[in-house]
Amino acid sequence: MRLPLPEKASQPTVEFDAEEIEAILQGPALDLKPWPVCQVKLKDGRTLLIREAKLEEAPMMLDYLKKFLDVDHDFYDIVGARVYSEVLGWYRKRLKDPYTLVGLIDGLWAGFANGRLMNEDINISLHTMALIRGGRIGAVMYYAKAYYGFEILGNKEWWATYESYNGWARWGVGMAQPSYPWPDVQHELGGARVYYVTKKYWDQMVKKYVQQMTGSELDFNVPDEVIKANEVMRVPDEVLV
Repeated sequence: MRLPLPEKASQPTVEFDAEEIEAILQGPALDLKPWPVCQVKLKDGRTLLIREAKLEEAPMMLDYLKKFLDVDHDFYDIVGARVYSEVLGWYRKRLKDPYTLVGLIDGLWAGFANGRLMNEDINISLHTMALIRGGRIGAVMYYAKAYYGFEILGNKEWWATYESYNGWARWGVGMAQPSYPWPDVQHELGGARVYYVTKKYWDQMVKKYVQQMTGSELDFNVPDEVIKANEVMRVPDEVLV
């Protein structure tokens, strides 16, 4: 947009350093406490290590997520597209206060969970995925990120929505989540209905429900050999959903 100047300018052309613009585009970030590495014994006996994804792992994750765009059942195509954009937003620093957790079994990428903070009180759950079958990996990853929000970050509310019928049945109905009036309050995933959990409700009921779903507890005393076995992440050879 160009408009005539209402007053003479001694410098009619103003230049910006891209680093100055970047400071505006990113905005100040919240000081998020790190996720402490943990392990979970799955129902089938395998050990799942849950840690923060490393930024240098993002290109490999993005290449794998592209494969979901061709999966036309249970909304995996739109979930894949949205998760791709979220991982790319984290990688390119275009997502506000994100957290990205990966679940690994002997280095194999088996689970994914991410979200972001709207502010210090509200945690926006984005997506949770089990990338290999068995062990209720999806439930474990969902529990881990909800635990992160309420128990570690001290958030007061958890906002979620659901693209698939299975996700809505397991978490929306399963946790008896209330919802805010729609369309007055909308989730950022497509403007869908916001289902929420408060810290009080988490302590009273939801935490116990998710623990029952996982069948195990988060173990933050991870042996060195388990950490070493999962230092290098590799993706599955194919999409197993």
